[in-house]
Amino acid sequence: MTDPILLWNEVALEANRVSHTNGKGEQTGPTLSSRALAIVHLAMYDAYAGVTNDPNLPPYLDLSALPSPGTGASVEAAVAAAAHTTLASLFPSQKPFFDAILAGAGDISNAGHVFGEKVAQALLNDRMNDPGAAAGDYKPSPQRGRHRPDPDNPGQGFHAPFYGARSKGFAITQRHMLAKPPLDNSEYLRALREVRVKGIAPELMGTLPENIDDRKRSIDETLIGIFWAYDGSAELGTPPRLYNQIVRRVAIAKGNTPAQNASLFALVNAAMGDAGILAWEQKYLYDFWRPVVGIREHDRSLGPAPTEADNNISDDCDPLWLPLGAPNTNSRNKNFTPNFPAYPSGHATFGAAALHITRLFYGISIGDRKPDNLFKDLDFVSEEFNGINTDNRGTVRPRHNRNFPGGLWQMIIENGRSRVDLGVHWVFDAFAVKNDGTPDLTKTDTDGKPFGGVPLGIKIAEDIFQAGAGKGPKKSTVLPSS
Repeated sequence: MTDPILLWNEVALEANRVSHTNGKGEQTGPTLSSRALAIVHLAMYDAYAGVTNDPNLPPYLDLSALPSPGTGASVEAAVAAAAHTTLASLFPSQKPFFDAILAGAGDISNAGHVFGEKVAQALLNDRMNDPGAAAGDYKPSPQRGRHRPDPDNPGQGFHAPFYGARSKGFAITQRHMLAKPPLDNSEYLRALREVRVKGIAPELMGTLPENIDDRKRSIDETLIGIFWAYDGSAELGTPPRLYNQIVRRVAIAKGNTPAQNASLFALVNAAMGDAGILAWEQKYLYDFWRPVVGIREHDRSLGPAPTEADNNISDDCDPLWLPLGAPNTNSRNKNFTPNFPAYPSGHATFGAAALHITRLFYGISIGDRKPDNLFKDLDFVSEEFNGINTDNRGTVRPRHNRNFPGGLWQMIIENGRSRVDLGVHWVFDAFAVKNDGTPDLTKTDTDGKPFGGVPLGIKIAEDIFQAGAGKGPKKSTVLPSS
Protein backbone atom coordinates (compact mmCIF):
# COMPACT_ATOMS: atom_id res chain seq x y z
CA MET A 1 0.00 0.00 0.00
CA THR A 2 1.27 3.49 -0.87
CA ASP A 3 2.18 5.63 2.13
CA PRO A 4 -0.21 8.63 1.86
CA ILE A 5 2.16 10.94 3.76
CA LEU A 6 5.09 10.26 1.43
CA LEU A 7 2.83 10.53 -1.60
CA TRP A 8 1.42 13.93 -0.70
CA ASN A 9 4.77 15.16 0.59
CA GLU A 10 6.10 14.49 -2.89
CA VAL A 11 3.14 16.36 -4.40
CA ALA A 12 3.76 19.33 -2.08
CA LEU A 13 7.44 19.44 -3.07
CA GLU A 14 6.44 19.34 -6.71
CA ALA A 15 4.10 22.26 -6.06
CA ASN A 16 7.03 24.22 -4.65
CA ARG A 17 9.13 23.45 -7.72
CA VAL A 18 6.37 24.38 -10.15
CA SER A 19 5.49 27.57 -8.26
CA HIS A 20 9.02 28.86 -8.90
CA THR A 21 8.79 27.86 -12.56
CA ASN A 22 5.33 28.77 -13.88
CA GLY A 23 5.48 32.51 -13.16
CA LYS A 24 2.26 32.57 -11.12
CA GLY A 25 3.97 33.85 -7.98
CA GLU A 26 2.20 31.48 -5.58
CA GLN A 27 4.01 30.91 -2.24
CA THR A 28 7.37 31.88 -3.71
CA GLY A 29 10.53 32.72 -1.81
CA PRO A 30 11.85 31.02 1.33
CA THR A 31 9.36 32.44 3.85
CA LEU A 32 6.15 31.67 1.99
CA SER A 33 7.52 28.29 0.86
CA SER A 34 8.17 27.21 4.43
CA ARG A 35 4.78 28.52 5.56
CA ALA A 36 2.95 26.62 2.80
CA LEU A 37 4.75 23.35 3.51
CA ALA A 38 4.05 23.70 7.23
CA ILE A 39 0.32 24.19 6.61
CA VAL A 40 0.06 21.21 4.26
CA HIS A 41 1.94 18.81 6.52
CA LEU A 42 0.17 19.90 9.70
CA ALA A 43 -3.17 19.34 7.95
CA MET A 44 -2.06 15.86 6.86
CA TYR A 45 -0.86 15.10 10.38
CA ASP A 46 -4.15 16.12 11.99
CA ALA A 47 -6.19 14.25 9.39
CA TYR A 48 -4.18 11.12 10.11
CA ALA A 49 -4.34 11.62 13.88
CA GLY A 50 -8.07 12.35 13.84
CA VAL A 51 -8.96 9.17 11.98
CA THR A 52 -6.62 6.82 13.84
CA ASN A 53 -7.16 8.39 17.28
CA ASP A 54 -3.64 7.20 18.09
CA PRO A 55 -2.50 8.41 21.55
CA ASN A 56 1.03 8.69 20.15
CA LEU A 57 -0.21 11.31 17.66
CA PRO A 58 -1.75 14.11 19.72
CA PRO A 59 -3.62 16.46 17.36
CA TYR A 60 -2.16 19.85 16.52
CA LEU A 61 -5.53 21.62 16.37
CA ASP A 62 -8.43 21.12 18.76
CA LEU A 63 -10.28 18.55 16.66
CA SER A 64 -13.16 18.36 19.14
CA ALA A 65 -14.64 21.38 17.38
CA LEU A 66 -14.93 19.34 14.16
CA PRO A 67 -17.44 16.59 13.36
CA SER A 68 -16.12 13.11 14.08
CA PRO A 69 -14.64 11.33 11.04
CA GLY A 70 -17.16 8.57 11.64
CA THR A 71 -17.13 4.83 11.20
CA GLY A 72 -15.33 3.58 8.14
CA ALA A 73 -13.26 6.72 7.62
CA SER A 74 -10.00 5.81 5.94
CA VAL A 75 -6.64 7.38 6.66
CA GLU A 76 -5.84 7.53 2.95
CA ALA A 77 -9.02 9.46 2.14
CA ALA A 78 -8.57 11.88 5.05
CA VAL A 79 -4.91 12.61 4.33
CA ALA A 80 -5.60 13.02 0.61
CA ALA A 81 -8.44 15.46 1.25
CA ALA A 82 -6.41 17.48 3.76
CA ALA A 83 -3.43 17.72 1.43
CA HIS A 84 -5.54 18.45 -1.65
CA THR A 85 -7.58 21.17 0.07
CA THR A 86 -4.57 23.02 1.46
CA LEU A 87 -2.54 22.69 -1.73
CA ALA A 88 -5.40 23.88 -3.94
CA SER A 89 -5.89 26.90 -1.70
CA LEU A 90 -2.19 27.78 -1.59
CA PHE A 91 -1.37 26.99 -5.24
CA PRO A 92 -4.64 27.54 -7.15
CA SER A 93 -3.00 27.52 -10.59
CA GLN A 94 -1.92 23.90 -9.98
CA LYS A 95 -5.35 22.60 -8.94
CA PRO A 96 -5.76 20.36 -12.05
CA PHE A 97 -2.57 18.54 -11.04
CA PHE A 98 -3.79 18.10 -7.46
CA ASP A 99 -7.19 16.94 -8.74
CA ALA A 100 -5.52 14.24 -10.82
CA ILE A 101 -3.57 12.93 -7.82
CA LEU A 102 -6.70 12.99 -5.66
CA ALA A 103 -8.62 10.99 -8.27
CA GLY A 104 -6.09 8.19 -8.00
CA ALA A 105 -5.15 8.33 -4.32
CA GLY A 106 -8.24 9.70 -2.58
CA ASP A 107 -11.83 8.55 -2.10
CA ILE A 108 -14.38 11.35 -2.11
CA SER A 109 -17.14 8.89 -1.15
CA ASN A 110 -15.38 7.89 2.06
CA ALA A 111 -16.21 9.63 5.34
CA GLY A 112 -12.54 10.41 5.79
CA HIS A 113 -12.64 12.76 2.81
CA VAL A 114 -15.05 15.23 4.41
CA PHE A 115 -13.12 15.06 7.67
CA GLY A 116 -9.83 15.79 5.88
CA GLU A 117 -11.38 18.77 4.11
CA LYS A 118 -12.62 20.20 7.41
CA VAL A 119 -9.23 19.73 9.07
CA ALA A 120 -7.54 21.49 6.15
CA GLN A 121 -9.96 24.40 6.25
CA ALA A 122 -9.45 24.77 10.00
CA LEU A 123 -5.69 24.94 9.44
CA LEU A 124 -6.06 27.50 6.66
CA ASN A 125 -8.37 29.57 8.86
CA ASP A 126 -5.86 29.42 11.69
CA ARG A 127 -3.17 30.98 9.46
CA MET A 128 -5.40 33.36 7.51
CA ASN A 129 -3.97 36.48 9.16
CA ASP A 130 -0.34 35.68 8.41
CA PRO A 131 1.43 38.56 6.64
CA GLY A 132 2.72 38.28 3.10
CA ALA A 133 6.22 38.88 1.81
CA ALA A 134 5.65 42.34 0.31
CA ALA A 135 8.20 45.07 1.04
CA GLY A 136 5.54 47.51 2.23
CA ASP A 137 7.07 50.73 3.51
CA TYR A 138 10.50 49.24 4.28
CA LYS A 139 13.30 51.62 3.31
CA PRO A 140 16.99 50.63 3.30
CA SER A 141 19.28 52.59 5.60
CA PRO A 142 22.31 54.45 4.21
CA GLN A 143 24.27 53.71 7.40
CA ARG A 144 27.39 51.55 7.54
CA GLY A 145 26.66 47.89 8.14
CA ARG A 146 23.02 48.07 7.01
CA HIS A 147 21.37 46.06 4.26
CA ARG A 148 21.08 47.57 0.81
CA PRO A 149 20.31 46.03 -2.59
CA ASP A 150 22.85 43.96 -4.49
CA PRO A 151 24.69 46.58 -6.61
CA ASP A 152 24.84 44.02 -9.43
CA ASN A 153 21.02 43.65 -9.24
CA PRO A 154 19.96 47.08 -7.97
CA GLY A 155 16.27 46.67 -8.79
CA GLN A 156 15.83 43.43 -6.86
CA GLY A 157 13.66 44.89 -4.10
CA PHE A 158 13.26 43.42 -0.61
CA HIS A 159 11.76 40.10 0.45
CA ALA A 160 9.48 39.84 3.49
CA PRO A 161 10.72 42.67 5.76
CA PHE A 162 7.66 42.37 8.02
CA TYR A 163 6.90 38.67 7.73
CA GLY A 164 8.86 37.47 10.75
CA ALA A 165 7.81 40.03 13.33
CA ARG A 166 4.14 39.97 12.29
CA SER A 167 3.72 36.17 12.19
CA LYS A 168 2.59 34.01 15.08
CA GLY A 169 4.43 30.78 15.75
CA PHE A 170 3.63 27.34 14.39
CA ALA A 171 5.04 25.19 17.21
CA ILE A 172 7.69 27.20 19.09
CA THR A 173 7.16 28.07 22.75
CA GLN A 174 9.11 31.34 22.57
CA ARG A 175 10.68 33.75 20.09
CA HIS A 176 14.33 32.68 20.21
CA MET A 177 16.69 35.61 19.74
CA LEU A 178 20.26 35.95 18.48
CA ALA A 179 23.23 38.05 19.50
CA LYS A 180 24.04 41.12 17.43
CA PRO A 181 26.38 40.30 14.52
CA PRO A 182 29.96 41.58 14.75
CA LEU A 183 30.96 44.71 12.85
CA ASP A 184 34.35 46.42 12.57
CA ASN A 185 36.14 44.19 15.06
CA SER A 186 38.65 41.36 14.66
CA GLU A 187 35.95 38.70 14.22
CA TYR A 188 34.28 40.72 11.49
CA LEU A 189 37.56 41.43 9.71
CA ARG A 190 38.45 37.73 9.72
CA ALA A 191 35.05 36.91 8.21
CA LEU A 192 35.44 39.64 5.60
CA ARG A 193 38.84 38.38 4.52
CA GLU A 194 37.49 34.83 4.27
CA VAL A 195 34.47 35.59 2.10
CA ARG A 196 36.38 38.08 -0.03
CA VAL A 197 38.68 35.24 -1.11
CA LYS A 198 36.37 32.21 -0.93
CA GLY A 199 33.31 33.85 -2.45
CA ILE A 200 34.71 36.00 -5.24
CA ALA A 201 33.42 35.75 -8.81
CA PRO A 202 35.72 33.52 -10.91
CA GLU A 203 36.49 36.26 -13.42
CA LEU A 204 37.77 38.51 -10.61
CA MET A 205 40.14 36.05 -8.93
CA GLY A 206 43.09 37.77 -10.60
CA THR A 207 42.31 40.94 -8.64
CA LEU A 208 42.92 39.31 -5.25
CA PRO A 209 46.07 40.19 -3.29
CA GLU A 210 49.13 38.01 -3.85
CA ASN A 211 50.19 35.10 -1.61
CA ILE A 212 46.70 33.83 -0.81
CA ASP A 213 46.58 30.77 -3.07
CA ASP A 214 46.05 28.48 -0.07
CA ARG A 215 42.88 30.38 0.88
CA LYS A 216 41.17 30.55 -2.52
CA ARG A 217 37.95 28.67 -3.15
CA SER A 218 38.69 25.08 -4.11
CA ILE A 219 36.83 22.99 -6.68
CA ASP A 220 35.13 21.13 -3.83
CA GLU A 221 34.02 24.39 -2.20
CA THR A 222 32.58 25.68 -5.47
CA LEU A 223 30.61 22.47 -5.85
CA ILE A 224 29.40 22.58 -2.23
CA GLY A 225 28.20 26.16 -2.58
CA ILE A 226 26.08 25.32 -5.61
CA PHE A 227 25.00 21.88 -4.30
CA TRP A 228 23.06 23.43 -1.39
CA ALA A 229 21.73 26.49 -3.23
CA TYR A 230 18.09 26.04 -4.40
CA ASP A 231 17.77 29.84 -4.43
CA GLY A 232 14.26 29.97 -5.87
CA SER A 233 15.39 29.01 -9.36
CA ALA A 234 13.09 27.63 -12.04
CA GLU A 235 12.71 23.83 -11.80
CA LEU A 236 14.28 23.83 -8.32
CA GLY A 237 12.32 25.88 -5.81
CA THR A 238 13.61 26.83 -2.38
CA PRO A 239 15.71 25.31 0.43
CA PRO A 240 12.72 23.85 2.35
CA ARG A 241 12.13 21.60 -0.67
CA LEU A 242 15.76 20.44 -0.59
CA TYR A 243 15.69 19.57 3.12
CA ASN A 244 12.42 17.65 2.67
CA GLN A 245 14.08 15.65 -0.10
CA ILE A 246 16.88 14.70 2.28
CA VAL A 247 14.48 13.73 5.07
CA ARG A 248 12.52 11.58 2.58
CA ARG A 249 15.74 9.72 1.81
CA VAL A 250 16.20 8.92 5.50
CA ALA A 251 12.55 8.05 6.14
CA ILE A 252 12.41 5.62 3.23
CA ALA A 253 15.70 3.98 4.22
CA LYS A 254 14.45 3.59 7.79
CA GLY A 255 11.23 1.95 6.61
CA ASN A 256 8.98 4.39 8.45
CA THR A 257 5.33 3.54 8.93
CA PRO A 258 2.74 6.08 7.71
CA ALA A 259 2.15 7.08 11.34
CA GLN A 260 5.85 7.76 11.82
CA ASN A 261 5.96 9.78 8.62
CA ALA A 262 2.92 11.80 9.65
CA SER A 263 4.77 12.77 12.82
CA LEU A 264 8.21 13.25 11.25
CA PHE A 265 7.16 15.45 8.33
CA ALA A 266 4.85 17.52 10.52
CA LEU A 267 7.74 18.14 12.93
CA VAL A 268 10.18 18.93 10.11
CA ASN A 269 7.90 21.36 8.32
CA ALA A 270 6.58 23.04 11.47
CA ALA A 271 10.23 23.59 12.44
CA MET A 272 10.97 25.17 9.06
CA GLY A 273 7.79 27.22 9.27
CA ASP A 274 9.06 28.67 12.54
CA ALA A 275 12.59 28.97 11.15
CA GLY A 276 11.25 31.23 8.41
CA ILE A 277 9.46 33.37 10.98
CA LEU A 278 12.30 33.75 13.48
CA ALA A 279 15.13 34.05 10.95
CA TRP A 280 13.31 36.82 9.09
CA GLU A 281 12.46 38.60 12.32
CA GLN A 282 16.18 38.65 13.19
CA LYS A 283 17.20 39.55 9.64
CA TYR A 284 15.24 42.77 9.66
CA LEU A 285 15.94 43.48 13.33
CA TYR A 286 19.69 43.65 12.66
CA ASP A 287 19.33 44.62 8.96
CA PHE A 288 22.93 43.53 8.33
CA TRP A 289 24.64 44.09 5.00
CA ARG A 290 25.69 41.36 2.60
CA PRO A 291 29.33 40.80 1.58
CA VAL A 292 28.77 42.39 -1.83
CA VAL A 293 28.02 45.68 -0.08
CA GLY A 294 30.28 45.24 2.94
CA ILE A 295 33.42 44.47 0.93
CA ARG A 296 32.82 47.19 -1.67
CA GLU A 297 32.13 49.78 1.05
CA HIS A 298 34.56 48.57 3.71
CA ASP A 299 36.62 51.73 3.61
CA ARG A 300 34.88 54.53 5.49
CA SER A 301 35.24 56.85 2.51
CA LEU A 302 32.82 54.67 0.51
CA GLY A 303 29.06 54.17 0.59
CA PRO A 304 26.01 56.44 0.73
CA ALA A 305 26.94 57.81 4.17
CA PRO A 306 30.77 57.97 4.26
CA THR A 307 32.22 59.06 7.59
CA GLU A 308 35.57 60.34 6.30
CA ALA A 309 37.52 61.19 3.17
CA ASP A 310 40.40 58.90 2.21
CA ASN A 311 42.66 58.87 -0.84
CA ASN A 312 44.31 55.56 0.13
CA ILE A 313 41.55 53.06 0.82
CA SER A 314 41.95 50.04 3.09
CA ASP A 315 43.59 46.96 1.58
CA ASP A 316 40.62 44.97 2.92
CA CYS A 317 38.26 46.95 0.69
CA ASP A 318 37.58 46.27 -2.97
CA PRO A 319 35.07 48.75 -4.42
CA LEU A 320 34.60 46.54 -7.52
CA TRP A 321 34.23 43.16 -5.76
CA LEU A 322 31.48 40.77 -6.85
CA PRO A 323 30.59 37.28 -5.57
CA LEU A 324 30.24 33.97 -7.35
CA GLY A 325 26.64 34.51 -6.25
CA ALA A 326 23.54 32.46 -5.69
CA PRO A 327 23.25 30.43 -8.90
CA ASN A 328 20.58 31.54 -11.34
CA THR A 329 20.00 27.95 -12.42
CA ASN A 330 17.98 27.34 -15.60
CA SER A 331 18.14 31.02 -16.48
CA ARG A 332 20.39 33.25 -18.57
CA ASN A 333 20.25 35.98 -15.91
CA LYS A 334 23.21 36.89 -13.73
CA ASN A 335 23.91 35.15 -10.45
CA PHE A 336 22.82 37.30 -7.53
CA THR A 337 22.91 38.12 -3.85
CA PRO A 338 19.50 37.42 -2.22
CA ASN A 339 17.19 40.37 -1.60
CA PHE A 340 17.08 40.30 2.20
CA PRO A 341 19.61 40.97 4.98
CA ALA A 342 22.47 38.58 5.67
CA TYR A 343 22.17 37.78 9.38
CA PRO A 344 21.20 35.10 10.20
CA SER A 345 21.44 32.85 7.16
CA GLY A 346 18.07 31.46 6.13
CA HIS A 347 19.75 28.38 4.66
CA ALA A 348 21.57 27.73 7.94
CA THR A 349 18.40 28.21 10.01
CA PHE A 350 16.10 26.11 7.81
CA GLY A 351 18.67 23.35 7.41
CA ALA A 352 19.54 23.10 11.10
CA ALA A 353 15.87 23.17 12.15
CA ALA A 354 14.79 20.47 9.67
CA LEU A 355 17.78 18.15 9.95
CA HIS A 356 18.27 18.45 13.70
CA ILE A 357 14.62 17.71 14.47
CA THR A 358 15.03 14.65 12.24
CA ARG A 359 18.04 13.65 14.35
CA LEU A 360 15.94 14.01 17.49
CA PHE A 361 13.13 11.95 15.95
CA TYR A 362 15.57 9.09 15.40
CA GLY A 363 16.90 9.13 18.94
CA ILE A 364 19.77 11.62 18.95
CA SER A 365 19.77 13.27 22.38
CA ILE A 366 18.84 16.87 23.06
CA GLY A 367 22.11 18.79 23.29
CA ASP A 368 24.05 16.38 21.06
CA ARG A 369 26.30 18.28 18.63
CA LYS A 370 28.24 15.39 17.10
CA PRO A 371 28.25 13.47 13.82
CA ASP A 372 25.61 10.75 13.46
CA ASN A 373 25.07 7.67 11.30
CA LEU A 374 21.61 8.54 9.97
CA PHE A 375 22.89 8.77 6.39
CA LYS A 376 25.01 5.63 6.58
CA ASP A 377 25.18 3.80 3.23
CA LEU A 378 23.04 6.53 1.64
CA ASP A 379 23.84 9.16 -0.96
CA PHE A 380 22.07 12.19 -2.34
CA VAL A 381 21.89 14.01 -5.67
CA SER A 382 21.13 17.72 -5.43
CA GLU A 383 19.03 18.92 -8.35
CA GLU A 384 21.61 21.68 -8.79
CA PHE A 385 23.90 18.86 -10.00
CA ASN A 386 21.54 16.29 -11.52
CA GLY A 387 22.85 16.20 -15.08
CA ILE A 388 19.74 18.04 -16.31
CA ASN A 389 19.62 21.57 -14.91
CA THR A 390 21.81 24.27 -16.42
CA ASP A 391 23.94 27.14 -15.22
CA ASN A 392 23.26 30.69 -16.38
CA ARG A 393 25.30 30.17 -19.53
CA GLY A 394 22.98 27.36 -20.59
CA THR A 395 25.52 24.63 -19.80
CA VAL A 396 24.25 21.43 -18.18
CA ARG A 397 25.94 20.77 -14.84
CA PRO A 398 27.07 17.14 -14.44
CA ARG A 399 25.29 14.75 -12.13
CA HIS A 400 27.05 14.55 -8.75
CA ASN A 401 26.38 11.78 -6.25
CA ARG A 402 27.37 12.92 -2.75
CA ASN A 403 27.56 11.03 0.55
CA PHE A 404 27.80 12.23 4.13
CA PRO A 405 29.83 10.00 6.49
CA GLY A 406 29.06 12.41 9.35
CA GLY A 407 25.34 12.10 8.72
CA LEU A 408 22.82 14.89 9.12
CA TRP A 409 25.18 16.76 11.44
CA GLN A 410 27.73 17.01 8.64
CA MET A 411 24.97 18.35 6.41
CA ILE A 412 23.95 20.99 8.96
CA ILE A 413 27.48 22.39 9.16
CA GLU A 414 28.29 22.07 5.45
CA ASN A 415 24.98 23.63 4.39
CA GLY A 416 25.53 26.57 6.74
CA ARG A 417 29.04 27.29 5.53
CA SER A 418 28.25 26.72 1.84
CA ARG A 419 26.91 30.25 1.52
CA VAL A 420 30.37 31.70 2.20
CA ASP A 421 31.65 29.77 -0.83
CA LEU A 422 29.07 31.58 -2.97
CA GLY A 423 30.07 34.94 -1.50
CA VAL A 424 26.54 35.78 -0.33
CA HIS A 425 27.05 35.34 3.44
CA TRP A 426 29.53 35.99 6.21
CA VAL A 427 30.51 32.87 8.17
CA PHE A 428 28.92 34.26 11.36
CA ASP A 429 25.57 34.30 9.54
CA ALA A 430 25.74 30.51 10.05
CA PHE A 431 27.75 30.29 13.30
CA ALA A 432 30.61 31.81 15.24
CA VAL A 433 34.00 30.22 14.55
CA LYS A 434 37.05 29.44 16.66
CA ASN A 435 40.52 30.69 15.79
CA ASP A 436 41.11 27.59 13.66
CA GLY A 437 37.95 28.31 11.65
CA THR A 438 35.84 25.45 13.06
CA PRO A 439 32.29 26.18 14.26
CA ASP A 440 31.84 27.47 17.80
CA LEU A 441 28.22 26.70 18.59
CA THR A 442 28.63 27.50 22.28
CA LYS A 443 29.59 31.16 21.89
CA THR A 444 27.03 33.64 23.23
CA ASP A 445 26.87 37.32 24.07
CA THR A 446 26.62 38.56 27.66
CA ASP A 447 22.85 37.90 27.61
CA GLY A 448 23.35 34.28 26.61
CA LYS A 449 22.21 34.76 23.01
CA PRO A 450 24.02 32.66 20.37
CA PHE A 451 25.36 33.75 17.00
CA GLY A 452 24.02 32.64 13.61
CA GLY A 453 21.41 30.53 11.90
CA VAL A 454 22.67 27.08 12.90
CA PRO A 455 22.26 27.70 16.66
CA LEU A 456 18.89 29.35 15.96
CA GLY A 457 17.68 26.37 13.93
CA ILE A 458 18.88 23.95 16.61
CA LYS A 459 17.03 25.92 19.30
CA ILE A 460 13.86 25.83 17.22
CA ALA A 461 14.16 22.08 16.65
CA GLU A 462 14.79 21.23 20.30
CA ASP A 463 12.05 23.58 21.50
CA ILE A 464 9.42 22.06 19.20
CA PHE A 465 10.50 18.47 19.82
CA GLN A 466 10.39 18.86 23.59
CA ALA A 467 7.10 20.78 23.59
CA GLY A 468 5.43 17.93 21.70
CA ALA A 469 7.17 15.23 23.75
CA GLY A 470 8.69 13.94 20.52
CA LYS A 471 5.31 12.75 19.23
CA GLY A 472 4.26 15.63 17.01
CA PRO A 473 4.11 19.43 16.89
CA LYS A 474 2.18 21.14 19.66
CA LYS A 475 0.33 24.26 18.56
CA SER A 476 2.23 27.42 19.47
CA THR A 477 0.77 30.16 21.62
CA VAL A 478 3.52 32.60 20.55
CA LEU A 479 1.98 35.75 19.12
CA PRO A 480 3.45 38.22 16.61
CA SER A 481 6.04 40.53 18.13
CA SER A 482 4.75 43.58 16.27
